[in-house]
Amino acid sequence: MMKQKEESLKQTIQTKEQIRERLAALRHHMAEHGVDVYLIGSGDFHASEYVGEHFKCREYISGFDGSAGTLLVTATEAGLWTDGRYFIQAAQQLKDTGIKLWRMGEPQVPALLDYLAGHMQPGQCLGYDGRTVSVAYETQIKRKLADLSINYQTQMDLVGELWQDRPALSAEPIWLLADNYSGRSRQAKLQDVRRAMEQNSVDMYLLTSLDDIAWLYNFRGNDIAYNPVALAYTLLTKSQAVLYIASEAVDQETADALLQDGIELRPYMQIYEDLEHLVTEERIWIDPRYVNVALASRIPQGAQIFCKPNPTEFAKAIKNDVEMENERQAHIQDGVAVTKLICWLKKQQETEAFRRGEITELVVADKMEEYRRQRPDYVEQSFAPIIATGAHGAIVHYEPTEETDIPVGMDTFVLMDTGGQYLQGTTDITRTVVMGNVSRQQKEHYTAVLCGNLRLGDAYFKSGYSGCHLDYLAREPLWRLGLDFNHGTGHGVGYLLNVHEGPQGIRRKEMGDRIGTELQEGMITSNEPGVYLEGQYGIRLENLVLCRRDQKTSMGQFMRFETLTMVPFDRDAILPECMEERDLHLLNAYHQEVYEKISPYLTGEEAKWLVWATAPLTKA
Repeated sequence: MMKQKEESLKQTIQTKEQIRERLAALRHHMAEHGVDVYLIGSGDFHASEYVGEHFKCREYISGFDGSAGTLLVTATEAGLWTDGRYFIQAAQQLKDTGIKLWRMGEPQVPALLDYLAGHMQPGQCLGYDGRTVSVAYETQIKRKLADLSINYQTQMDLVGELWQDRPALSAEPIWLLADNYSGRSRQAKLQDVRRAMEQNSVDMYLLTSLDDIAWLYNFRGNDIAYNPVALAYTLLTKSQAVLYIASEAVDQETADALLQDGIELRPYMQIYEDLEHLVTEERIWIDPRYVNVALASRIPQGAQIFCKPNPTEFAKAIKNDVEMENERQAHIQDGVAVTKLICWLKKQQETEAFRRGEITELVVADKMEEYRRQRPDYVEQSFAPIIATGAHGAIVHYEPTEETDIPVGMDTFVLMDTGGQYLQGTTDITRTVVMGNVSRQQKEHYTAVLCGNLRLGDAYFKSGYSGCHLDYLAREPLWRLGLDFNHGTGHGVGYLLNVHEGPQGIRRKEMGDRIGTELQEGMITSNEPGVYLEGQYGIRLENLVLCRRDQKTSMGQFMRFETLTMVPFDRDAILPECMEERDLHLLNAYHQEVYEKISPYLTGEEAKWLVWATAPLTKA
């Protein structure tokens, strides 16, 4: 074990040296091209949250591998802006690299664009790869720097020019999703989009967001780890649908099926050439949040650009009846896998392997995958598993690696945030489990997080309200203890698509202090309050909830949540005396449902454990 730690330390030091060398090389490159400040974001050509290996330029230069963060490099300084999910991780990964961490949202921390406006001098040059910056973000940049007469270099991939062994663009095969899983055919979806085009008086629609394209054409891919999408663009008119995708990604049978539905295939990068040849009088619809600057610049100046959110975004978020029922079944199968894992993990405490430190974070992650693979219609994980013991649990998005992997500890928590992709849908679940015994304070914290989860899951609200109106329900039990968590309470979830999906969410506020997207029937959203004490432990409890209509009265339509996730909470961490009677009722009712739905799939020994795990709790 000591040798492994020494080797890990050497690798870390070598990586820090590499980062400093790469920063120096980038600065030299910037000087050669007359660039004073270079901006490196996290996105790909499609403004994706998670990206393929080819697009990880920010990680290559900085060493920070979180999903969100923007790096600014000048001749003398470098800074990385990221959100609360990654404060601890980024601080560790950026240490000794010469890159300063800017903790977004914290007091005295300037927003990135405010920093730019305060540090750039009139006439200086700002550079970025226009293929990885959206039209919307560039508009914000230029508005903020309008008074400085800044020059812009947007056709330079300076990192790509330095990255000698850069992975190629992915072109993995796509496969078609049958209508009994999608619930709606490609033809029907295309009709809906063309109807929206007609209503907005547009001649053409450019769609670039990868999950929207996969949803629209009922295919799935493998170009981004855990996100079953393919690198593609699509251009629609009233009579034509063109899908731009690598030829090697589509076999003949798939191509024939798409063609039969009126979908023409063209090479992935031909979209640039085709846009240049548009009729200048045409009116083209784009979503500026996802269309990149380089692509938009190819649209002829005479064409009229109509900017509005993709009509596919809402349609994709609102699951149809088939998708909703499929998701229920997916969550039962996933619940079986996770329940088996927790039962197995609890019993490991009594084994010699556990005492010898052989049950590590990665071992637990592998065991989770083993149980999921035993379930019918399982495809793959929906994100990299977060298995975090002890202090690792306080790193919100910690992912164990060979370098960071440690044995599961005793008398502490193990936080397990994992998910699966099934033909019946996408799952995302977090359970925090006690190993051995924990302190009363730890149990108080766990119970407060649990009460927040239960109360949000039981929300009853009027139609027209957003997640911002409900966020308080999950946080209030923690606030009473002087605690909080620095991430959103819930995100939308796709159907066999991205585990993070818009437009809805549950959080304190939206950008620009908007109240957010109205929660509508069919939307699936996570419910995941938590608490994190750096250097000690983390607790997060996450269920997915389905928004449903309830009663309609003279006062309007009322809504509720249906909890999809079916896995017990850990009674070893719960203090019933710290719960209100309503909380206990909700917990016991939930556990009864878990037992009824999950126990038929368990072995006799596992079912016996589940009887104990879901037994009613009372204050007595």
